[in-house]
Amino acid sequence: MREPRLLYEEIRDVAVRLAREAGQIVRYYAGRVTVREKDYNELVTQADEEVQHFLTEAIRRNFPGHAILAEEDLGETQQGNERTPFRWIIDPIDGTTNFTHGVPPYGISLALQHEGRTVVGVVYDVPHDELFTAVRGGGVYVNGVRACVSSTATLREALITTGFPYREMGHLEEYLEALGRVMRATQGVRRPGAASIDLAWVACGRFDGFFETGLSPWDVAAGMLLVEEGGGRVTDFHGRPNPTFARQLLATNGRLHEALCELVAPLHHVYV
Repeated sequence: MREPRLLYEEIRDVAVRLAREAGQIVRYYAGRVTVREKDYNELVTQADEEVQHFLTEAIRRNFPGHAILAEEDLGETQQGNERTPFRWIIDPIDGTTNFTHGVPPYGISLALQHEGRTVVGVVYDVPHDELFTAVRGGGVYVNGVRACVSSTATLREALITTGFPYREMGHLEEYLEALGRVMRATQGVRRPGAASIDLAWVACGRFDGFFETGLSPWDVAAGMLLVEEGGGRVTDFHGRPNPTFARQLLATNGRLHEALCELVAPLHHVYV
């Protein structure tokens, strides 16, 4: 019987191939998308739907019986085989608003959970052609080259990334208060517009920390593993681990975690 790590690496290799093939679909639709609004400021395009169809069908062919959780509605197939220990969490295009405006980054996120624990993570930044991969216990890689989180030791030296509220504005004042605290304490704040890529960039040391609320599991599942395998730390705003379904997420290089968590205190009760 193969060791779990070898099995996960084989699955990662399939996920990498699927992500790159899905990226070709995204590139085809770049600049020619038809957009509709699912909800206030929540966009979906034909590209989202076609990429998700491609990925779900390919996963079912390669891994029969695996469950799938995806951003766009899968109807009755959403949960798949409830008895399987394997579940994929996929985002066909993370950063759809960026994509519809032709503004990078935007990407494809694929995560595999085994018995509730994420063991494979793949994030493909399509316009930059950068592939971020991780297998639990095996480190994080960018286009096949080993990477790690930053060594930044103080907030004053730190570059932080976040996501602004764009659907639910009921807690905007709290977000602005937290943002102001972070801006005053750090070297700067950026808002790229795709949580999975925010996390990938923390994992490889470009950003020193990330915080956001209102996140869904397909936004963060793969990126969380990337950060952890890069040597960083991921929790909710209360320091609790494994926040895949928590709707709020704090990721850092580890050294800055408690300090950044304190800065975002106005958001500790916000989950939307």
